[in-house]
Amino acid sequence: MTGNTRVPRTEITGVYGAVLKRFSRKMFGQVPEALEVMWHHRQVLSTSMGMGRKAAKWHECDEDLKSYAHMAVAALVGCSFCLDLGYFQAHNNGLDEVKAQQVPRWRESDVFTPLERDVLEYAEAMSQTPPSVTDELSGRLLARLGAPAMIELTVWIAFANQAARTNVALGIEAEGLSASCGLAPMAQPSGTASRA
Repeated sequence: MTGNTRVPRTEITGVYGAVLKRFSRKMFGQVPEALEVMWHHRQVLSTSMGMGRKAAKWHECDEDLKSYAHMAVAALVGCSFCLDLGYFQAHNNGLDEVKAQQVPRWRESDVFTPLERDVLEYAEAMSQTPPSVTDELSGRLLARLGAPAMIELTVWIAFANQAARTNVALGIEAEGLSASCGLAPMAQPSGTASRA
């Protein structure tokens, strides 16, 4: 645990808390610090987790593309917790770990397909302030993905921005989830993309 959060952690208590801790330990081997911070406002935590569960049921867009997009947002915004969690999930869900490691430096990497590169560019463009999505990029993705998958990808990236920006603002950082699987550290962002 990092212990450097801007809002202090609090003890997770009660019946719902016990279920949450048991689920977290089963899934991650520990209770993430983020949950201890968000426990201060259970309605916000519950709503955020509920949105995540509902979004996980969407299946119009390829899961690998959504994972890469989320990690691209995390790298651009600077959310080490999201990258750590994303890499942990990539390992556990059978995602190509070489590609997952290279997301923060995707422009220099040669492991991504043209479609994956467009998705990564789209995730970064959506994450800029103001967003810098172009008609050309949107058109290429729409032609390849179709409207339902394009909408799903867009909203997925928006949710990724909400999570990443919340974690960064609250000072929630990586907890070594990916290291717990014996995975090598992720590539560092290249610095060629401007920060959001």
